[in-house]
Amino acid sequence: MANNGLDIKLKGDKVIEQIPSIKDKALRINLNENIYGTFAEIGAGQETVRHFFRSGGSSGTIAKAMSAYDKDFSDAIYGIEDDGRYVTESRLKKMLTHETELIEKRLNREKHPNKIFFSYANTVATIDFAKQFKGHGWVGIKYQVEPDEDYNEITLHIRFKETDARLQQETLGILGVNLIYGAYYKYNDPKKLLRYLYDHLDKDQLEIDTINFSGPRFANVDNRLMSLQLVKNGMTDAVMFSPEGKNILPAAVLYKKNILALRGSFRPVTKVNMDMYLKSLEMFVEENKVEKENTFVIFEITLSNLRSEGEIDERDFMDRAELLCSLGQTVMISNFQEYYKVVEYFSSYTKARMGLAMGVNNLVDIFDEKYYRHLSGGILEAFGKLFYRDLKVYLYPMEEDGEIITSQNLKVHPRMKELYKFFAYNGKVVDVQVNDVDNLKIFSREVLKMINKGIPGWEKMLPEGTAELIKQHQLFGYDPNRVLEEV
Repeated sequence: MANNGLDIKLKGDKVIEQIPSIKDKALRINLNENIYGTFAEIGAGQETVRHFFRSGGSSGTIAKAMSAYDKDFSDAIYGIEDDGRYVTESRLKKMLTHETELIEKRLNREKHPNKIFFSYANTVATIDFAKQFKGHGWVGIKYQVEPDEDYNEITLHIRFKETDARLQQETLGILGVNLIYGAYYKYNDPKKLLRYLYDHLDKDQLEIDTINFSGPRFANVDNRLMSLQLVKNGMTDAVMFSPEGKNILPAAVLYKKNILALRGSFRPVTKVNMDMYLKSLEMFVEENKVEKENTFVIFEITLSNLRSEGEIDERDFMDRAELLCSLGQTVMISNFQEYYKVVEYFSSYTKARMGLAMGVNNLVDIFDEKYYRHLSGGILEAFGKLFYRDLKVYLYPMEEDGEIITSQNLKVHPRMKELYKFFAYNGKVVDVQVNDVDNLKIFSREVLKMINKGIPGWEKMLPEGTAELIKQHQLFGYDPNRVLEEV
């Protein structure tokens, strides 16, 4: 019996999302009579625009395609960068702005009343001849959705993982098509747009470690949440944002810096967290080979911590981010459960001295062998990676049964006792002196419980101004109308 041309569906079939091919994406853009713009690509050839030329119908889409490959030509067109570098966010933004202004200047709006203009640009460095540096780049698009509307902008930083320049060029071209297609057809759902950047690509080809959305169509997008998606989707291992809430490129801020990192839940940030930060920073900058003006402090939250109660609660994440940013801190979200991975990550950007500030419980956990069973060298391999760099641990004490626990009397597993002594006696673990022992009775989880249950008194456990912010913005489930619940 005929099925009248309808697809046959069987019981048990699952819905499969159809991903358009790269040719289909480019063709759909080309066949839209209103989308019109320019391509400016530096450093890897004209890899993105090539797909639009090949798919057909490109004359209605491509106003200009260029590659100012020579540095002098590039400087003449876009201006000279203050730092003399070419693969930077600043260069990308100058390219997008310059090309957009040219479109508006050279194409008469009266002649093209329905055109929605765009400028796509990339500035990249592919793998070097010696294959020591795999390469990286900045990619972006500035575009309209309506002819009389202001421009939107999406910019991102990528790191190549492939070890062949030709493969990197192909990867860049596919990414470029995905970005342009997503900008026009997925702008209403930035999270999906982000995921679709990897259509026809694999995570081992490319890493995206920074992305920023701006413009009228993204007015309600918080770029910190987009950063979180990058880590959550496995597109990168770590992202960072500044006290102003702006996404920042880790390589740009960590390069050759002395780094002090504090890991915690910061749910919410308490007086203990800030005391640990201030005291450890004071000790860190007194160390040899540490310069105060070259020191960078990072408050780190791990993805596993964000998932501590199942799925990631984005509101909860934003509450933590808002408090830390209000205190002037730089925040890092990472996928590093083990501390040695954090140190390895930092070591890829700096050879300068580093410090980790942590509580006693965290240090005891570090000496637990179960975290290192996946390593062929076990805990010794992990500790080699953790301490072979110029690293110190600044240990914040804890109170247990009326006793103050420090590096001198903490208890690790008997098998680990001699290993711990080795690091402690060699000055790799140093104690932070606490002036107010009452601080040791403050725990984030208890403060959170008090906020949730409407129990008074939690305000005095937080840094100055923090309680007011929680009340004003109703963070962490704070409800001014909640009646005190029974404890």
